[in-house]
Amino acid sequence: MSDWDSTTVIRKRADKVKVARTEAEINAARRVGAAISTEKKTSTNAGHANTDHQRIAKLDRDNDVAPPPKVDVSVGKAIQKGRQEKKWTQKDLAQQINEKPQVVNEYESGKAIPNQQVLGKMERALGIKLRGKNIGDPLTFGKK
Repeated sequence: MSDWDSTTVIRKRADKVKVARTEAEINAARRVGAAISTEKKTSTNAGHANTDHQRIAKLDRDNDVAPPPKVDVSVGKAIQKGRQEKKWTQKDLAQQINEKPQVVNEYESGKAIPNQQVLGKMERALGIKLRGKNIGDPLTFGKK
């Protein structure tokens, strides 16, 4: 036998471990007779995410038991009266205060959760008080 006929293997790669992700791949490996082992992997964030969801769900339940307060009907009527005195539509008022017309509608109907910034913008635009005592009175600045 000469050197030309022999084969020298310098480096042989080890068989790669194949990860079967589907049920079909696992069944194919069983048919061939390959060694199969299963591992359950857990993510470190999985435990935290579950507790976050539980905490959020609890907050949602708390809001159902004691929902946040809505705008008083007297405030809605004062907004509507002030808007009509200036001959504005809800859309006009919304443009004046840089809010959506739906926001103005919710405040007038008493469905909105009060936001002090929005109420302040409405007060300045309409020139009437919407917070505190004397709701609907003209807005005055400074000491009297």
